[in-house]
Amino acid sequence: MSALRIGNASGFYGDRFGAVREMLTGGRLDVLTGDYLAELTMLILGRDLLKDPSAGYAKTFLRQMEEGLGLAHDRGTRIVVNAGGLNPAGLAEALRGLAGRLGLPTRVAHVEGDRLPGGAGVLTANAYLGGAGIAACLTAGADVVVTGRVTDAALVTGPAQWWFGWGPEEYDRLAGAVVAGHVLECGTQATGGNYAFFREHDAKLLLRPGFPLAEVHEDGTAVVTKHPGTGGVVDVGTVTAQLLYETSGARYAGPDVTARLDSVRLTREGPDRVRIDGVRGEAPPATLKVGRCRLGGHRNEVVFVLTGLDVEAKAALVREQIHDALAQDPPADVRWDLARTDREDAGTEETASALLRLVVRDPDPEKAGRTLTGAAIELALASYPGFHVTAPPGRGAPYGVFETAYVPAGDVPHTAVLPDGTRVAVPVPPVTRALEPVPEPELPEPLPPGPTVRVPLGRIAGARSGDKGGDANVGVWVRTEAQWRWLAHTLTVARFRALLPETADLDVTRHVLPNLRAVNFTVAGILGEGVASQARFDPQAKALGEWLRSRHVDVPADLLPAERPGAPADFPSADRPGGPEGPPPDGRPGVPKGLPTAGRSGGPEEPPSAGRPARPEGPPPTHPDLPEGPA
Repeated sequence: MSALRIGNASGFYGDRFGAVREMLTGGRLDVLTGDYLAELTMLILGRDLLKDPSAGYAKTFLRQMEEGLGLAHDRGTRIVVNAGGLNPAGLAEALRGLAGRLGLPTRVAHVEGDRLPGGAGVLTANAYLGGAGIAACLTAGADVVVTGRVTDAALVTGPAQWWFGWGPEEYDRLAGAVVAGHVLECGTQATGGNYAFFREHDAKLLLRPGFPLAEVHEDGTAVVTKHPGTGGVVDVGTVTAQLLYETSGARYAGPDVTARLDSVRLTREGPDRVRIDGVRGEAPPATLKVGRCRLGGHRNEVVFVLTGLDVEAKAALVREQIHDALAQDPPADVRWDLARTDREDAGTEETASALLRLVVRDPDPEKAGRTLTGAAIELALASYPGFHVTAPPGRGAPYGVFETAYVPAGDVPHTAVLPDGTRVAVPVPPVTRALEPVPEPELPEPLPPGPTVRVPLGRIAGARSGDKGGDANVGVWVRTEAQWRWLAHTLTVARFRALLPETADLDVTRHVLPNLRAVNFTVAGILGEGVASQARFDPQAKALGEWLRSRHVDVPADLLPAERPGAPADFPSADRPGGPEGPPPDGRPGVPKGLPTAGRSGGPEEPPSAGRPARPEGPPPTHPDLPEGPA
């Protein structure tokens, strides 16, 4: 059977609006997916649903389908998205109405059952479902499948189960699809977006990275690539970065299968082509993760600007003044952070200024709002010299809290609602396995002693970081065996804590992934109660890894790449001669040049694969050439 060509057109609610059209017209796809949900998104959709019972789904997707339904129909491409959010049935009905207005025979199905009772104070509670419900909908002939909260990888495992007819116990195949799905789920993060070594590549390529696709094979192996002529880069580094994103240890558990990340092998197959193979899988756990969002109270902040001399004394004065003003009835939580962004003898006022950030939280909107606002405004003529703030303080705004729990999979009514309205109960996996820690693998031999140079860690190591509730993960990797021998012994938990003092008193766990030449750190509690609570300057830990890369360490001199004057460090690259996998087959270094111009369709348009399961035939309907919506 032919490979399943499956692409992604969205990594979050608000991603590039035109990506659906780019992916549908840029080359052949059997399935197009889109990930619209995140922890913060569920809170936003929950508040939407409170205002309007017919809302609760990603409205952007519905606008994208004004053109996308016709394009997908003409090309024989199925669409699978989690844009249903808290109301997949409502989105499915809206899509049927849209298809009717466009004169398209689009068959729409949806998956539900993830919404669970949340209890007092809980705004949303959703179980993370697997791909079996999606597979049932596609098998019943659906052209579009919308879901609520499924795992991000389920958008790939479901179509793969349908395409190849995999059973629930074909763990290695399912695990391969999970890994491919994890690489695709964040869109352009797999094609050079947010990439630590971005300076290695042609800047023009990174202006508008193309979205990724995977060629998934019947044995579970896959090749990650992108449409020809699109921007961005796919190499072993970009795929490694995304594999480490928002993961932790060797066992990556999900409702379909537990994928062993320590078994993943990545190989450069050609320009912008990376093969994923060797993935092993195990039976999934008996429980499903549940994400719960609740309103935590109200939040307000003021950022004081401290310019020029005596920054510390100015900060101490205004802190004491605010403390006195709030002393009679203080908010429940008061936090101060001083960011020394100022420079000595600065050439501009902005670069002579530091920022003192005050954040308060309280269940009472008055304490977080009017009380703080009044205290701050009254200091305008009575505090430190040069007093001003970045913006006038406002009323307290509600903030959310994200929590996780686990429930037996059998307690969740996972249901596929087929195009004809038939409701099919999706069975739980027949075999489950309790998650157990994986013993730390044997480390490589350490490097012999030699001369070192004190440089930023990022001179040889890449990193990517992100959030999971109140925790953060930081994946760090290198790209030669010698560098790996150094990293594995050097970047211990103790060294990690020393380099990032914010983590010194937190629970930090290190996971070793030799096949990826990577270590992955989980930092418990650094994000407080999750992104919606905005407990930290970088509430999603997006730049935690870049902070780590900027810290100075002693690196063996012979591990450092040579630097060209006035140019970025010449790191060994998988797409350049001298990288860990050697030169490209054709001997040409680098990647394809050029970006598509505005309005360009992308690569050639090809007919659907002959291996795609058949769909009912009929004359292609006409539909209006609707304009692209706003980004």
